[in-house]
Amino acid sequence: MKQAIILAGGKGERLRPFTEDRPKAMIDLLGRPLLSYQIQWLKSYGITNIIICCGYRHEVIRDHFGDGSRWQVQIEYLVESEPLGRGGAIKQALRHIKGYDGPVIALNGDLITNLALAELFDFHRKHGQLATLATVPLRSPYGIVECAPDATITGFREKPELPFLINAGIYVLDQSLLDLLPDKGDHEEVTFPTLAKQGRLKAYQTHCFWRTMDTIKDHSEVTAELEQLFITTFLKAGR
Repeated sequence: MKQAIILAGGKGERLRPFTEDRPKAMIDLLGRPLLSYQIQWLKSYGITNIIICCGYRHEVIRDHFGDGSRWQVQIEYLVESEPLGRGGAIKQALRHIKGYDGPVIALNGDLITNLALAELFDFHRKHGQLATLATVPLRSPYGIVECAPDATITGFREKPELPFLINAGIYVLDQSLLDLLPDKGDHEEVTFPTLAKQGRLKAYQTHCFWRTMDTIKDHSEVTAELEQLFITTFLKAGR
């Protein structure tokens, strides 16, 4: 048994009007809510016990997924009466877990990925730290111009990967981390910087498919990428 925590309390104000009647994690992607892709992804790696931390329009999530049996998973809901922040939400969820003392995967509810979770868990176990966060390369939001030393333009690259890593919003956490999390606030502002100074935080580097939904532009781009991915997969299957 493995346990997952999904942080699905975001209002998604920059995604309006898509989020006027639903939380960010429930915005539509090709006819399905974003959250359904996460649940399917977790289940594909045998993670069937899921806690969804929610607040804004939480009833939309519960009405759609219920207890999770339709998706062959077990879903519990922790509804925040007041915003706890992501760190506070994770802490509340860790306290809620009973009968399981292994590492827990926690993730933001606004992302879609095909990250190989088995490899992430193996990495976490191998290094034995309190927390492991998945990282992806920072991609330039713009195309770049390549120039020779004499200022001659030699080429162009469309939104290349840059030599920096960003936090993917996917974490494997030991439950002993609980006391280091804030009751309210963000773990990335409080807990993770402390762990980094102590050398107890590891980064799992991946080039997997990973996108987040923060703006209307993000939604349009991810929709187009998923459509292309599904078309490519369909065409390959038909060969």
